[in-house]
Amino acid sequence: MRPPEVAAAVAAVVAVAALLLPGAAAAAAASVPLLPAALALQRAVPHKGVALEELRRRDWARHRSFRRGLLGGVAGVVDFPVEGSANPFMVGLYFTRVKLGNPAKEFFVQIDTGSDILWVTCSPCTGCPTSSGLNIQLESFSPDTSSTSSRITCSDDRCTSALQTGEAVCQTSDSPSSPCGYTFTYGDGSGTSGYYVSDTMYFDMVMGNEQTANSSASIVFGCSNSQSGDLTKADRAVDGIFGFGQHQLSVVSQLNSLGVSPRVFSHCLKGSDNGGGILVLGEIVEPGLVYTPLVPSQPHYNLNLESIAVNGQKLPIDSSLFTTSSTQGTIVDSGTTLAYLADGAYDPFVTAIAAAVSPSVRSLVSKGNQCFLTSSSVDSSFPTVTLYFKGGVAMTVKPENYLLQQASVDNNVLWCIGWQRNQDQEITILGDLVLKDKIFVYDLANMRMGWADYDCSMSVNVTTSSGKNQYVNTGQYDVNGSTLRASYKSLIPAGIAAMVVHMLVFGGGVSRR
Repeated sequence: MRPPEVAAAVAAVVAVAALLLPGAAAAAAASVPLLPAALALQRAVPHKGVALEELRRRDWARHRSFRRGLLGGVAGVVDFPVEGSANPFMVGLYFTRVKLGNPAKEFFVQIDTGSDILWVTCSPCTGCPTSSGLNIQLESFSPDTSSTSSRITCSDDRCTSALQTGEAVCQTSDSPSSPCGYTFTYGDGSGTSGYYVSDTMYFDMVMGNEQTANSSASIVFGCSNSQSGDLTKADRAVDGIFGFGQHQLSVVSQLNSLGVSPRVFSHCLKGSDNGGGILVLGEIVEPGLVYTPLVPSQPHYNLNLESIAVNGQKLPIDSSLFTTSSTQGTIVDSGTTLAYLADGAYDPFVTAIAAAVSPSVRSLVSKGNQCFLTSSSVDSSFPTVTLYFKGGVAMTVKPENYLLQQASVDNNVLWCIGWQRNQDQEITILGDLVLKDKIFVYDLANMRMGWADYDCSMSVNVTTSSGKNQYVNTGQYDVNGSTLRASYKSLIPAGIAAMVVHMLVFGGGVSRR
């Protein structure tokens, strides 16, 4: 976040503190059939105290469209050890390291659960940043210097398929040998364009003797030679974006078709300030997981939300408001910092929360947001929210999954409702604020999504293929009696500042030309 934004956020907090507690303003200002391939997933982290309006702006500025279409195949587990904080006031992104080309070169790429394409900065590149505020060394890829690289042409079947889904660009005047290009423009006005190449991507394969071995696969990815808007800014610059979506050109789909990964992935994001968590291409299996169907034929991860209850009392919301269509529905998106309620559901939700808080909690409105001042714990002072989905499946939402701490003065803490009103469309988006401290399983093979409350600092069981007893359990990988040691620990490297807003992907937010 830029310094003026920090100053504005601090000023707002101090003003509220001064209004509530005379003399407190100064205090506020001071105060294995297949061996699992492993990639390190990192999350950078700089600033706390970001104003809600700034979080909203960044969420909606980054909305882009989802795509669906994983290929078939049975595979092992690809592990992305998560680093960084899930605190929504640490505004930033997830990123991981990928090795591409021959000789191999390492790139820092942002993890984007909604877009599909892996692309990295190529040389030469117009408008591309040359330094990063994340304390990482930016690199660029050059197909001409990689002995295993080849350009994808407009006549390539992979390009033809991408053209049909809007992921590629070929002009009618182009010859069959012309490069298969792409142009993505994001909701905040930033964009990238380039062309597709095929080259080697490398993985660390976890071995049974607690060692790792190198493995690789040939994949198609984007070579960016032009960037604009926020992508050019150095404060959060990385080498590219790792689309974690479901289209056939996504790395997830390509690895699935090659037998490296299954048609299911899972995550468990730690909600503590220390952050971290688990992200795997595989199905986490734990007691207590419940499943509800994914809405078919949708470009998003849409669920059938049917009702919302506060302290067990169903809210007066017409259930038809949650019916999935082009302008409404409920989306689960790990790339959104906050949560957004359909306009018609927002007021009943906020009213019910305010009416159910403990008598010792002081209610107030700050910049249009419903806030509360309390010296007690949120669990004892605020109600539990329950979301009910198709099949009677429930999702428990604890107070810290809908509240955000804005300030702390003496023994009093100012909490504000982090769920925001979606004023543009009747669409509900469940972002990180809701998803943290839970296992989420995206089972694309069976078109369902599952979840369970969980301590994401612990190890998990992960199936590698349907119907077989193959899992990662308390740090061990057990397949048919053999054991592999697999670590799912969060490590925050020294010197890396932390940030938390992912690149959100949302229908209608991207235009491709």
